[in-house]
Amino acid sequence: MSDLFTVLTNKVSGKELKVVFPEGLDERVLSAAGRLAKENLLIPVLIGNETDIQQKASELDVDTAGLEIVDPKSDSRIDELIQSFVERRSGKVTEEEARQILMDENYFGTMLVYKGYADGLVSGAAHSTADTVRPALQIIKTKQGVKKTSGVFIMVRGEEKYVFADCAINIAPDSSDLAEIALESAKTAEMFDIVPRVAMLSFSTKGSAASAETEKAAEAVRVAKERAPELIIDGEFQFDAAFVPEVAKKKAPESVIQGDANVFIFPSLEAGNIGYKIAQRLGGFEAVGPILQGLNAPVNDLSRGCSEEDVYKLALITAAQSLK
Repeated sequence: MSDLFTVLTNKVSGKELKVVFPEGLDERVLSAAGRLAKENLLIPVLIGNETDIQQKASELDVDTAGLEIVDPKSDSRIDELIQSFVERRSGKVTEEEARQILMDENYFGTMLVYKGYADGLVSGAAHSTADTVRPALQIIKTKQGVKKTSGVFIMVRGEEKYVFADCAINIAPDSSDLAEIALESAKTAEMFDIVPRVAMLSFSTKGSAASAETEKAAEAVRVAKERAPELIIDGEFQFDAAFVPEVAKKKAPESVIQGDANVFIFPSLEAGNIGYKIAQRLGGFEAVGPILQGLNAPVNDLSRGCSEEDVYKLALITAAQSLK
């Protein structure tokens, strides 16, 4: 396991953090959950029919001794969860409607996190991103002072670790959004023992080109500095000026970032998504994520093409995010 995940296992091991897996019958999820429980890293909470899950576990030779299996149809907390859901939705649903909605494993699992019965949730192996994120936005919601959730990737190659954001959620962030993404991404970096040095990216470096896009990036830096004066952040930067010391000396000699940035904030989802995939496919980096940030409690989304290892790693990340 890479140093990145050694950091996480050390953070969460033995703390008995609970992570909900709404897709309890998925073979990848069930196998990963068994590993996590066996290694005493967290307590997996699988949503589904217990008989079905036990049978599938037996077929996969997965030990279920350290797992919690919860069926929304028979769980004793359902009435409490229904009432809380109605209150959280501010009367937008009736109790009857809430009962039906909470039979959905993602909604039920998200309510377990909201009520404190679990510390985080991982879904998406068999559901769309919308199916995973929508309940989180409706129930858990974003932290005070955070308007939007955002998605980051931790890019890993050997001992190199970088944070790329937003690569998953916000299509066209404005300057305020970019500042917020930068601040949340810096916190995510710290979770992985990365001391954040944040670069706001653009196609211009420190005014070398003038446009609404470059001004948006420069304004985002100003807003971020105002909100977190202690944070090392600057821009706008072209990527080479943020990453290559020799280029930084020429293009931004007065900047606090001298080709040593490790958190990169892209100006749009289009740029971020293209950027991380270029680094992944051409640069040989492992792309860990997307990791959702800005929520009151961690909820993370898997790809439907994920592997058992992806489930295992994202669960570790989710558990670590829950630590205050």
